[in-house]
Amino acid sequence: MIHKKELEDNLEDLKKAIRHYWKNFIIGYSFKTNSLPWVITFMKSQECFAEVVSDDEYMLAKYLGYSSREIIYNGPVKSKETFIEAVNQGAIVNIDSKREIEWLSEIDHVSTCKIGIRVNFNIEKECPGETQCQEDDGRFGFCYENGELELAWNMISKLGIIISGVHLHCSSRTRSLAIYSAIARKTAELIERYNLQLDYIDIGGGFFGGMPEKPSFNDYMKVISENLKPYLNEEKTTLIFEPGISVIGACLDYRTTVIDTKSSLNNHFIITDGSRTNIDPLMTKQSYYYKVLQKTEGRYSKVKRQTICGFTCMEHDRLFQIENAEEIKVGDQIIYHKTGAYTLSLTPLFIQFFPPVYVKDGEKYTCIRRRWKVDDFIAGNTLYNEVES
Repeated sequence: MIHKKELEDNLEDLKKAIRHYWKNFIIGYSFKTNSLPWVITFMKSQECFAEVVSDDEYMLAKYLGYSSREIIYNGPVKSKETFIEAVNQGAIVNIDSKREIEWLSEIDHVSTCKIGIRVNFNIEKECPGETQCQEDDGRFGFCYENGELELAWNMISKLGIIISGVHLHCSSRTRSLAIYSAIARKTAELIERYNLQLDYIDIGGGFFGGMPEKPSFNDYMKVISENLKPYLNEEKTTLIFEPGISVIGACLDYRTTVIDTKSSLNNHFIITDGSRTNIDPLMTKQSYYYKVLQKTEGRYSKVKRQTICGFTCMEHDRLFQIENAEEIKVGDQIIYHKTGAYTLSLTPLFIQFFPPVYVKDGEKYTCIRRRWKVDDFIAGNTLYNEVES
């Protein structure tokens, strides 16, 4: 269930925060975070660009009405065909592999192209213990410290191409203000060292959003702008932000119903029609935001321990345990909150097909994706007997 009002509020809060600290900006919605067509077209209606990282996502953006000039094309696995089209048609393209530099030499009127480049830098040194890869380094972009960035930069410049922007998104475990302060400081260092005149700086995404106990959009924008304004003219340089989880994550609920309960020697199991695979596809979460709605009549007694389980046949499809709490009964509902990011995109077709998705707009509920059926699963496949005949 997508709560439209909350989605609108999150996006507007982000826009207000950016406007307060920087004049020129672009918001590119991260397709990978939640690629549901309703979500993408909603973001387009709010004047967000499409941030894509594959030829499939690029073609999806075009299919859903984006022009190339409204697309930010990132990632190291762009196809040659879509890469050349995107460059020729004026997309914001951030180079992230050596083969893309080779492809540039095949483009007509290459000197008129404007290209960005993704920067890899040692952010673990700046923010110890906060990065995803820590001492193993991030794998995206061209490394600043070992000279690969300068080498790639020179190769592009020799083609007569103007390098218009830098992309510095960094994945972190903490989403802290220190991460974004480090990104902005490193950008300033690059500007100073290479005397850069940049049309844009792509900060990336990864912010918290819709979580009052975490840093706000204002907090993030303040530290970014404070570190960049001494080096840039905000009238001339556009800041690009690529939110995903910060705008869509908190405004989606996953609703499940208890279909059975059973006890063993050491446990009391609550079987639901949902699954961990739908809200934690990578099986990494330790806790969830949730509430239990008691739908059955009668007295609810206390139970020492209850283990909430999913519909799959995997023993580890166990979502959480509660201790010394009221008994959860058949017919009760368990609603998981803040499940909008990297859930629908990663949900597998394992045992059950994709579940339906609804949007709540005031008191109106609209099904924006019906539950998948066998016909949907079979579409695009060839059956054995069709090959043999």
